[in-house]
Order: sequence, then structure tokens, then C-alpha cells
Amino acid sequence: MLWPAIIGVFVGIMKKLRVAALAASFTAVAWLLPAGMAQAQELPATIGQTVDTIAAVVNDGVITQRELDDRVELISRRLTQQNAPVPPVDQLRAQVLNQMVLERIQLQKAKEDGITVDDVSVQRTLERLAQANGMDLATYRARIESAGVPWTTFMNDARTELTLSKLREKEVDSRISVSDAEVANYIASQRGPNAGQTNDLHFEHIFLKAPLNASETDIEAAQHKADALLKQAQGGEKFESLAKSNSQAPDAGKGGDMGFLPPSKLPPEFVTAASTLRPGEVNPSVIRTSDGFEIVRLVERRSGQGTSADAPKLVQTHVRHILLRVGDGMSEPEARQRLLQIRQDVASGGDFAKFARTYSQDGSASQGGDLGWVSPGETVPEFERAMNTLQDGQVSEPVRTEYGYHLIQVLERREAQGSVAQQMDLARQAIGQRKAEQSYADWLRELRDSAYVDYKIGAIGNGAQQ
Repeated sequence: MLWPAIIGVFVGIMKKLRVAALAASFTAVAWLLPAGMAQAQELPATIGQTVDTIAAVVNDGVITQRELDDRVELISRRLTQQNAPVPPVDQLRAQVLNQMVLERIQLQKAKEDGITVDDVSVQRTLERLAQANGMDLATYRARIESAGVPWTTFMNDARTELTLSKLREKEVDSRISVSDAEVANYIASQRGPNAGQTNDLHFEHIFLKAPLNASETDIEAAQHKADALLKQAQGGEKFESLAKSNSQAPDAGKGGDMGFLPPSKLPPEFVTAASTLRPGEVNPSVIRTSDGFEIVRLVERRSGQGTSADAPKLVQTHVRHILLRVGDGMSEPEARQRLLQIRQDVASGGDFAKFARTYSQDGSASQGGDLGWVSPGETVPEFERAMNTLQDGQVSEPVRTEYGYHLIQVLERREAQGSVAQQMDLARQAIGQRKAEQSYADWLRELRDSAYVDYKIGAIGNGAQQ
């Protein structure tokens, strides 16, 4: 993975280039590992050439001891530069080798699939990275090399990243599909902590008329009959038959079937009952309404449908944040502690925007950390999840993402502009991305499990052959 500390934070490009991010779940130091750096090579066969000790055999290729040592030394040096704790040598070596194995398996799969990346694509990627950091390519190259990374190595890293991106597109992303129901559910989930019920509900009911102004005798008789019918329904008698024989509602002939209705068109007591019922269950008590007594059975629930006023709308959030990057003199505990202090100062009346201008290491700092109106899927998942739990005006605890630690404040929410169809398209893209990430993680595990890997050093992988 291209180093975030080197290339800076540029969300648009980084979201496209973080194709190997999920591989981090396989090792605690994956975010430090440049994917193309010190790549494993085929076993040298030149006569008279000294052959490295083999660290691991990966299918028909090898990772040599020298390659592993170079990578471990690079990671150790980088951790030291960032004032981060360096794991014990054996632990670090095992983590690095496991990551190199996973990387090599993917590259072998890409070769098998005929995936290649030409020099022009690599050059354009490096130019975009330089531009994203406000530099021309020559200045950007000087900055990379000043960090101790040879430019050729960085170019190889970019090529590998692009190769893995194309591999993921072919093997995972192109196979992702998103249903309309998933879109509707996702939109509902983005509405923040004040969201109301957004599911359409399908009820069957038995209605016994007993308005509030009826005589006490009539009300008691209706309630007695309702209690008896409830026991019959709970005892297993067919609800439809009971409704046809006893209900006084206009839909009695249909077995009391009300069809799917949005919560806004149902009695509030029905909506409350639905919150605790599973599909197929009869509400355990008779519901008293202003018109009489109701016995209800929840048939099914679904996400709100259609384009009417009851259809779910995509919610945008006006949000601002303070970002502290980890590294370059800032350790993880230091970043978190500083943000906790800022949060406390804001709670005591401090100006969030002023703190953002002073401390934030994001491009939004000059705007007081203001990111404007954010739609679902426009931020990384960790940021979005934290944002969606906040009330208007509330400030989060420090939130860790791939870019560092954030302090997040929600200013307000609104329904997104545009048609329902446009909002659903945006939601579909966000869902697709998240499904692709999970599918990619599963695919990586399957790829790893199907590979032949023979560790030749120490107890890494317990010397297992897979």
C-alpha cells in the first residue's frame, strides 16, 4: 500500500488506490507495508550466482531471506521515525513475511489472469499523486527520496498497486450486485439517531367496533369477545378465518388483510406493536383504539417502496472534523490524548472551528474543519459510522481511520436534493463499495487457503505446507 504518511491525505485518489487495505486484517503491520517494495522474485538460476536462503515458497515462486530482511529493516526504520513501538523482531518478521506471502499470491493470480500495467499508467498515477499533494512530479520525487525510499522502488509500488486494483476489479468488484431492497434499507440506516420508522408493514387484523362514546355494556362485551378471539388466534386457529367470521372492518372479506402500508397510514398502536413482533406473530394483547378493539398479526415488513412522500430519502450530513495524522513525531496515544483534550475544551465552550484551524492536518483546516454536506459513501466507513451515531451539535470521541485520528462534529442533517432515483443511485454506489470490500476480504482468504505456502524459517506458520 502506498504510504499515507508520504503521499498525504487526498480522499478521492486514496479511495481508488487503497485496494490492498483489507489485507491489513491479516497482519497488524499491513498499513506500513509498501506493496511493491522488495517483492518476492522467482528463484534465481544463473550459474555462479549466490542464491539467498529461502524464507518461504509460494506456489511456484519464492521469497528470499534477503528480501524479507530488507522489508523488515524498512518497516522497523519507519516505525522508529514515527516514534511508534517496534514489535519484537521475531513477531515483526512473522507479520511481514505473512503479508509478503499474501501479496505474492495475488500477484501470481494477476499473472495467471493476464493482468498487466504499462509504464504510461504508472506515470499517470504518479503525476496524479504529485498533483494531489500540490507538487510537480520532480518535487514530489525529491520528497519521496528524502524519506529514504528510492524512486524506482516507489514506482514499482505504484505498479503493483494498480495491478492489484485491476485484479480486484476482475475477480470481485465486477461480480457485485445491489438489490432495490438493500438500497432502501441503506438509505434508512443513514438517517441518524433521530430516524423514525421507515418500514412498510403488512398486517392482518380483526376489528370489533366499540367507540369511546359507546355504552359501558357494549364496550365490555366487545372487549370480552376480543379477548376470546385473541386466545383462539394464539392457539393456532387460522387468523384469516377468524377475521372473515368476526371482524367488523371493511376488509373482513379478505381475511382482515391490510396489505403493505407505510407507518404514516397506520394507527400509532399498530406501529408500536410492530416494533416487538416477528413476521407471523400475533400481538400478545388486544389493542384499544378510539373506534374499538383490534387483534393484529404482523405478516411481513419491508423497506419503504415507491416515490411517494413515504419513500425513504437519502440524508446528507453537514459535518466538520479535526484530523491528527499518526507519525512524523505524533504517536497514536499522543494523537488520541490531544483530541480528547480538545473535545473537553469544546464541551466547555471552546470554538471547534478555531481548534480545527490550529491543529487539524486536513485540507479542510482553513475552513474550520468544515467538510460541507456529506452524502452516504463519501467518507471512509469508520468515519461514517461514527458520524451517523451523533446528534446535531454533538462531538465524537476520537475516531481512528486509515488517515489518522478524527474528532467529528455533526452540525445538521437534511434530505438530499434530487429525485428519489438519483438518491438511490448514490446509495447503490455506496452499498456496492462496502459489499465489494467484504467480498474482497473473503476472496483473499480463499485465495490464501488454496495456495501452497511452505515457510522455511523459524516457527512462522508453524512450518506448515498449505
